[in-house]
Amino acid sequence: MRPHASRSGWRHGASKQPRKELILMNHHRLKCYCILLDVAKKLPTLVQSLPRGEAYLIDQLKRALSSAILNLSEGNGRIYYKERRRFFNISTASIAECMSCLDILLSYNLISDSLYSEICSDLKMSYAMIRKLSLVLGSRF
Repeated sequence: MRPHASRSGWRHGASKQPRKELILMNHHRLKCYCILLDVAKKLPTLVQSLPRGEAYLIDQLKRALSSAILNLSEGNGRIYYKERRRFFNISTASIAECMSCLDILLSYNLISDSLYSEICSDLKMSYAMIRKLSLVLGSRF
């Protein structure tokens, strides 16, 4: 028998209960992912302020934002650089679509200037971060 293990295979003094730790996936560590989730948390405020007939714009914004978040996380889970870049590029295109939806909402006077600026600032920051990730991957070929 090894000196550090008992007959049951457990080390003396070690708990037999599995450790309960929060295991973060790789995309949770990306600041751009967290920023995009923060933008998603701001959408209910925007939805409440819109009149009934403009729901299609919010629906489009939600779908584009979901696409940006999901493609970012899927791309970050890929092993091959080309695949990662492809998903990152889709994510940035979805962010651009979000920006266009916000531009339309602003031009229709359906969103306040302050909320528009706040959300656009976050989207631009995450866009730049994802583009940088994509460019770094491109330099590895």
